[in-house]
Amino acid sequence: MNGIFDSHAHYDDSRFDEDREELLSRIHGEGVEYIMTIGADLASSRRALELAEEHPFIYAAVGVHPEQCGEAPEHYREELSRMAASPRVRAIGEIGLDYYWKENPPKELQHRYFEEQLILARELDLPVIIHDREAHADTLEMIKRHRPRGVVHCYSGSAETALELIKLGMYIGFTGALTFKNARRAVEAAAVVPDDRLLIETDCPYMAPVPLRGKRCDSSMLSFVAEKLAEIRGTTPEEIVRLTAENAKALYGVG
Repeated sequence: MNGIFDSHAHYDDSRFDEDREELLSRIHGEGVEYIMTIGADLASSRRALELAEEHPFIYAAVGVHPEQCGEAPEHYREELSRMAASPRVRAIGEIGLDYYWKENPPKELQHRYFEEQLILARELDLPVIIHDREAHADTLEMIKRHRPRGVVHCYSGSAETALELIKLGMYIGFTGALTFKNARRAVEAAAVVPDDRLLIETDCPYMAPVPLRGKRCDSSMLSFVAEKLAEIRGTTPEEIVRLTAENAKALYGVG
């Protein structure tokens, strides 16, 4: 399956250290046209940028993930701005809210970093890549307040919330989690997202789809996500790959 755009990956992750270059070369030769690799803190954002500078088919997003905001230095926005000056950086992310883990930073701190980075993205005229885990109402409220352009990635909310996000101009990203047995809400949302607001992503090395669940995920596995979306939406996997690649290129200004 050619022309795949993996709109959310983490190729800086240590699980790729042993074979990163061989893997990236192979999957690019096998049909993965573009990859957006995403930062989660300053260090991983720098590495994402390095990978984008080393590989013409990779672009980078830089940002501080809600789980990491308690460790970010006060000058983090200046550092993100410096990295974002590179033409290889096409988004601010991964940013957002995560209420799932009790040990995560306090909600108030997460809100501060999320809002600061939404403002930064607007100042830099860049889209955002938003992480929302068990924080749907607060995430929606923040998007309503700041009206960014971007994507809510690894979508896990309701179909109704997805439609609200789309009305606000957002894209919706689906991962291999869509293929899991307990993915009822994501399946319902995937059925109603308009063609021009749909993205596919791996979130690799996480979220390997069925039948590869539990393995280290990589961008070549997006064919399974495309097949599931095609089944849900009554179309072909090739059409899903085509339209999601067009959408990602439009959002990130690629191609």
